Amino acid sequence: MAEAKNFDLIIIGGGPGGYVAAIRAAQLGGSVALVEAEHLGGICLNWGCIPTKALLRTAEVFHLMNHAGDYGLSVKEVSFDIAKTVKRSRDIAERLSAGVKHLLKKNKVTVFDGHGRLDGPGKVVVSAGKKKIASLTAKNIILSSGARARDLPGLEADGKLVWTYKEAMVPETMPLSLLVVGSGAIGMEFASFYRTLGADVTVVEILPSILPVEDAEIAALARRAFEAQGMKIHTSATVTSLQKAAKNVTAVIDLGGGKTSNLTVDKVILAIGITGNVEDLGLDGTSVAVDRGHIVVDQWLRTGEPRIFAIGDVVGPPWLAHKASHEGVICVEKIAGLADVQPLKTANIPGCTYCMPQIASIGMTEQAAKDAGRKVKVGRFPYLGNGKAIALGETEGLIKTIFDAATGELLGAHMIGAEVTELIQGFCVAKTLETTESELMHSIFPHPTLSEMMHESVLDAYGRAIHF
Repeated sequence: MAEAKNFDLIIIGGGPGGYVAAIRAAQLGGSVALVEAEHLGGICLNWGCIPTKALLRTAEVFHLMNHAGDYGLSVKEVSFDIAKTVKRSRDIAERLSAGVKHLLKKNKVTVFDGHGRLDGPGKVVVSAGKKKIASLTAKNIILSSGARARDLPGLEADGKLVWTYKEAMVPETMPLSLLVVGSGAIGMEFASFYRTLGADVTVVEILPSILPVEDAEIAALARRAFEAQGMKIHTSATVTSLQKAAKNVTAVIDLGGGKTSNLTVDKVILAIGITGNVEDLGLDGTSVAVDRGHIVVDQWLRTGEPRIFAIGDVVGPPWLAHKASHEGVICVEKIAGLADVQPLKTANIPGCTYCMPQIASIGMTEQAAKDAGRKVKVGRFPYLGNGKAIALGETEGLIKTIFDAATGELLGAHMIGAEVTELIQGFCVAKTLETTESELMHSIFPHPTLSEMMHESVLDAYGRAIHF
């Protein structure tokens, strides 16, 4: 017979939103059940954020080894083993998944391995295959079921010649040529990884620029850097069809203006967005609304159904692990009735792309600020003017800051270059504290560091840059 248990809170989905929410709820004294159908840590830990960074680290080291002479070093016969590269990535994912399991156990969260589905008010049934293994009840339920790669008609992934991110992370052999459809963070990270290891990479993007959510100036610098590495990029273009042969794929690319091109490659990676996992959650008969594949919630993550909440990728963009985790904490603390809960401010969520060069940003782009009617002051500082960047041999990059000309409010910060995914947190703290240019100007940045460029960019916005 199926196990029957009652909890204060049931969470469906153990990704970075679900498991963080579970731990925070347990810290607040609640009894918590977490239902996960596949792997603790979700897509991010097992098939996204972490293992992709392991792959990209391999590519970065490989790049440095091939440029050892620039540092006065001699390295001969540089090569890589794709099987060992993949194994390292998978081992890291497994290690971290085990770590999440330990944290949940430590916090006395009860984990059910199976698929969770709503089964009436306050009820969740857990199944493994066709077998019902548990019937759970709780006053509150959080849906954290995540999302999956989106398909387009005629461009469906088959896992062999046409890949999603999952297959792209575990190649059995290294493709010699590759087409990446979509130039968001996922697309450009894979394009960067495979190009650095030697593949002939082409990127097709339907919008006028790559990395379309980024500041236009930063995206243009990124494109120049990628093309200098030998990457081929087509913007304002679409892949209209894929014709599969035994060992390759021929893509028909509409370049616009009546021009088309045929490209034959070993593999295709689809990186055209994601859609929420809203199916088979038992939403029929509830007041939970779904809009374009994502669950609709208010600022406290409440759905239209009383006592049912939703967090993470299933509620829509930005599709980021740190956003999901933060939503999990907000949701649980609101349920618990804490007085100082703050709703999520999308403008304060940083975005990072771990390609080479790295890209990171927070807040408004320059164009978005102008479109919002803001008069702005814009500061820039290039990597070429920073001593630490020169010492590292990393002189390609730019730090850009955008301020409200009237109030001095930091509206946005946009970066491209070495380690910007670490530097961006300084501006994240600044925005959360509602810092103005004055506080940033009077902050002392250590020397010699890359972070000095952040200071110089602020100074430049007000005509006070010292080192450029």
